[in-house]
Amino acid sequence: MKIGWRLMLGVGAIPSIFLAFAVLAMPESPRWLVMQGRLDEAKVVLDKTLDSKEEAQLLLDDIKEAAKIPQDSTTGNGEGVWRELLLHPTPAVKHVLICAFGIHFFQQSSGVAAVVSYSPRIFEKAGITSSDGKLLATIAIGFFKTIFVLVATLLLDKIGRRVLLLSSVGGMVVSLATIGFSLTIADHSETKLTWAIVLCLTMVLAFVSFFAIGMGPITNVYMSEIFPLRLRAQGVSMGVAVNRVVSGIISMTFISLYKAITIGGAFFLFAGIATVGWVFFYVCMPETRGKTLEEIECLFGKLVGWKEASKKMNDVTIEG
Repeated sequence: MKIGWRLMLGVGAIPSIFLAFAVLAMPESPRWLVMQGRLDEAKVVLDKTLDSKEEAQLLLDDIKEAAKIPQDSTTGNGEGVWRELLLHPTPAVKHVLICAFGIHFFQQSSGVAAVVSYSPRIFEKAGITSSDGKLLATIAIGFFKTIFVLVATLLLDKIGRRVLLLSSVGGMVVSLATIGFSLTIADHSETKLTWAIVLCLTMVLAFVSFFAIGMGPITNVYMSEIFPLRLRAQGVSMGVAVNRVVSGIISMTFISLYKAITIGGAFFLFAGIATVGWVFFYVCMPETRGKTLEEIECLFGKLVGWKEASKKMNDVTIEG
């Protein structure tokens, strides 16, 4: 009995085991402890992880201020979060929720799960028939994705989240449309077209590169910045839930989708969704680079009018 793929699958359990034991030694997040009213425990964690008790106290005061807890209070207030988040959200919280759900939805509905999970089928449709060829092309996807995630870490704070996100999604739109074009040509051709194979492979690698340099990492970075501290845990978890549901739907329906509208049509559909996503990001999502929690809260509240608040904030910064 061949055990090759079983061994490869089982090896993935090794880092999981190490991670499980490492988590047991991790302290709780001071911000979470503050939100639960466990300020003394939060102070202990900060004392252990920072250089001095004075620095720990300053950070604790900042966390309490962000969480809307009086500085002289020794207890927190974690009540009413779901009510404030879902039942009676302020205009700013509504704006944040729309941005959070939108960025997670468009990240997955643009088809990244289909490209990564079904890349051998995509390359086969393009005309790569050998198992070795499909394997090498799939390995190249992982390589390019890893390299450009590392590039993203260098660019996020240099050029900002918004510019990098819009550039990333714009590149994804062009790549997806070109993949759709090359697969449509290959699908209607009775002979193998080398140029269509090369174009498809190049654009698949371009797509994962554009995704990895912006849309992929920025989603999580942006989510961690836009929610007020008191709502962050619940808000981020709701965004991740949207992300996973959409990813599952795309993964489970991709084969049925391309059988219904052709594989080229499926990628044209993904390109259309990504285009709508680009417009959404441009209109609704402000830049958060270099902003404090208080400044970020001021940016949200007007879904399509946030640029005025951003301009006023920048003018005050320049005058100061």
